[in-house]
Amino acid sequence: MATIHGKKVKIFSLSANPELAQEIAECMGLGLSDCTISRFADGEINVNIGETVRGYDVFVVQPTSAPANDHYMELLIFVDALKRASAKAINVVMPYYGYSRQDRKALARQPISAKLMADLLQTAGITRVVCMDLHAAQIQGFFDVPIDNFEALPIMVQYIKKKKLQDMVIVAPDHGGASRARKFANCFNAPLAIIDKRRPAPNVVEVMNIIGDVKDKNAIIVDDIIDTAGTLTEAAKALIKAGAKAVYAVATHPVLSGPAIERIQNSPIKELITTNSIRLSEEKKIPKIKQLSIAKQISQGLLNIIDDKSVSTLFQYKPEQNF
Repeated sequence: MATIHGKKVKIFSLSANPELAQEIAECMGLGLSDCTISRFADGEINVNIGETVRGYDVFVVQPTSAPANDHYMELLIFVDALKRASAKAINVVMPYYGYSRQDRKALARQPISAKLMADLLQTAGITRVVCMDLHAAQIQGFFDVPIDNFEALPIMVQYIKKKKLQDMVIVAPDHGGASRARKFANCFNAPLAIIDKRRPAPNVVEVMNIIGDVKDKNAIIVDDIIDTAGTLTEAAKALIKAGAKAVYAVATHPVLSGPAIERIQNSPIKELITTNSIRLSEEKKIPKIKQLSIAKQISQGLLNIIDDKSVSTLFQYKPEQNF
């Protein structure tokens, strides 16, 4: 029986990112508990929990990245199984929250899919959610159970500080990302620049202007999600054209769909620094992409949750931290 500080704890991994789940479990001094995910002939998902969870605080690691629908269904069915097996608490560790970009109605007759996902998870029976760098902070308000929105900032800042770059400028890829970039810039006492862009069509980006001085500086673009990499690579080209010495990019979630890898490979970006919140296939692991592990930060957060301690200190960069 696995106990942490007197509490019965088990951690499970579903199919989205088993490597991250294994890292988190090892950092917590646990092994992954036994479960099987299978499919019937018609594609329906079936789960089986191979050991008792009665009275346990259970943690389920499942980022809802592509294929998001499959990963959500796995999670919902697994949570239902845990609830019916009398788990004491069902904590979902979802570093990447699928459908997070559909957090509001942009047009008159659109859904708010991020809210729908929250409703489904709660109906299934979750008691807590642990996420990382939600695309929109207001998603926390979609839940009526506790939700912890971890930040990758300390891990990213720590890595970049080791590079000892001089003459830095932190760049927001759009006006909406200015707050995130400002927080990052404060860790370096660096100036902020903002890319003024427009989208003439879906997945088409035009850079109109750069607000701020980037000439002869090492520019670091800060974002939360890299999907098709259109915004990122166009911003990098604009920064080089405006006189930037070099361009780096930081983004928590490497969705990297469609032409993303080819665009990054052919762009002037020297390095894209991201996390393992999403599992990357081998063909996406190109030399320009550096994945940093979030396992230590997540595991420490889970230990704090188990001990009823604050987790907010884990979101702040401190030179003595070692994530």
